Amino acid sequence: MDRRDFFSWAQYGLGGAALATLLVRDGFAEDAAASAQRGPKIPGEADDPPPHHSAKAKRAIHICLCGGLSHIDSFDYKPALAKDHGQKLGGDERPDVFFGQVGLIRKNDWEFAQHGKSGLWVSALFPHIAKMADELTVIRSMVAESSSHTPATFQENSGFRFNGFPAAGAWLSYGLGNDTDELPAYVVLPDTRGLPAGGTVNWTNGFLPARHQGVMFNTQGPAVRDLIPSREIGPSVERASRDLLVRLNARHLAERGGSDALSARIESYGLAAKMQLAVPRVTHLDDETAATQESYGLHRDETRDFGRNCLLARRLLEQGVRFVQLFSGGAFGSPRINWDGHEDVVQNHTQEAARIDQPVAALLADLRQRGLLDDTLVLFTTEFGRTPFTQSAADVVGKGRDHNQYGFSVWLAGAGLKPGVAYGATDDIGWKAVDKPVPWHDFHATVLHLLGIDHTRLTYYHNGIRRRLTNVHGHVVSEILS
Repeated sequence: MDRRDFFSWAQYGLGGAALATLLVRDGFAEDAAASAQRGPKIPGEADDPPPHHSAKAKRAIHICLCGGLSHIDSFDYKPALAKDHGQKLGGDERPDVFFGQVGLIRKNDWEFAQHGKSGLWVSALFPHIAKMADELTVIRSMVAESSSHTPATFQENSGFRFNGFPAAGAWLSYGLGNDTDELPAYVVLPDTRGLPAGGTVNWTNGFLPARHQGVMFNTQGPAVRDLIPSREIGPSVERASRDLLVRLNARHLAERGGSDALSARIESYGLAAKMQLAVPRVTHLDDETAATQESYGLHRDETRDFGRNCLLARRLLEQGVRFVQLFSGGAFGSPRINWDGHEDVVQNHTQEAARIDQPVAALLADLRQRGLLDDTLVLFTTEFGRTPFTQSAADVVGKGRDHNQYGFSVWLAGAGLKPGVAYGATDDIGWKAVDKPVPWHDFHATVLHLLGIDHTRLTYYHNGIRRRLTNVHGHVVSEILS
C-alpha cells in the first residue's frame, strides 16, 4: 500500500468515517463554534432531545421515485378522464407547465380496481403493490412549490427548494441518533443507473454536524468504497501504517491537551474492525433463503437491482440503522432512466414499474411477517405528479405528460397509521389538489411526529436562526394517524 492508497483508505474509507463519527459522538473532534453554540450537552444530539411524545415508529425506509410518477395512472382514480378524453382543458387559466405545451386531456392508461378489504383504488401499473393495499395510507392531495426536478427533489428531501439544507434523514440522525455503533444512522441506496437530480446534495447534512450526512452504499460492486485495502498488505507495511496512525493520534492528543479520555478512546475503539465486519455481514444477501430472494425478485433481470436494495434496506434496519433511503431512477439522460414520462408515459412507466413493483411489495410483506412493520415507517414519494392533459400540440392527444406540482399522490405504511385509506383529493381530472392539500412541510411534520418528534422542537441554531426541517410551517396530518 503506497502513501496515496493509505490516505485514501484512512480518509475516505468507512473505517475513517466511522472513527470520525465516534470521536464526534464522544466530544473529541467537535467543531469549536458548534460546541460554543450548543453549550454543554451530549454532542451530536438535539438540544431538546426526542422523544417529545410517545413514538409509534423507531425507524424508517424512504423510497423516492425520481422524475415524477403519474398519480392519475397509479393511485388517484379519475373516471372523468375517460369521459373527457380528447377534450380541451377549458377555463381561462393557462397552465404553468415545464415545457409550455398544453395538449388535449388523456384518460388513464392503466385500469384501476379496488383492492383488499379496504377497497383502495390502485391501478394495474402496480399489480404487486396493489395486493398490499390494506397496508397503504395514500395521500392524494400533495402539493409542491416547483415543477423543476432539482428544486422539487430538494424540497421532497429537505423541505427547501434550495441546496444546503439538511435532508430529513440527517435530521433524524441528529435528533434520534442510532441504535448501532457499527453502521451509519442514515444510509442511502441509489439507483444503479445514476444519482437523482441534485446528486449527493439530496442526503446532505447541510449545517448539521457532518456525521449526520447520509452515507451512500454502492449498489454495484463493493457496498462501501475503500472499506478494504485494494490489495493485500504485508506485515511490515501494516506495522508501518499503524505506526503512522499512532503518530497522527499522538498529534491529535497534543492538540487536545493530552486528554486521557481521548487516549483511552483511541485505543478502545477498534473501529475499523467493527465496520469491516459489519458491512460485509449486512450486505451478504446469500444468507437469505431462496424463497426470500425470489420474493424480492433477485432471480429476475428487471427486478434484481431494486430487489437487492429493498432486501438490503430491511437488513440494515435489523442491524440498527435509523433511516434508509432508496432511489428509483437517476437524473437526466437519453433514454430516460427515471419516471419522467414526457415522451410516452406508457413506455416509461411500464419500464420503471417493472423494476420496483415486486420488490416494494415484497419489502412490505417481509416487514409485516417479521413484525417490523409495527414500529417501522415506510414512505413512498415522488417530487411531483403529471398533468391530466398531454405534452403536445393544443389539438393533439399526445403520449406524454408534463410535470404537475399542483396535485399528486404519495403513500405511507406501517407504524401509527390508518391502513387502507386515502386522504385528500384532487379535482375531477387530477390536476389540482382541492380537498385537504398537503405541502411537504405537513408531510415532514407528520413523519417526525410518528417518530416521536415535535417538528417545532427539533431545531439547530445556524446563522442567527433556529432552523428546522419544516422551516416556519408544518402541521401534523392527524387524520391519517391511528
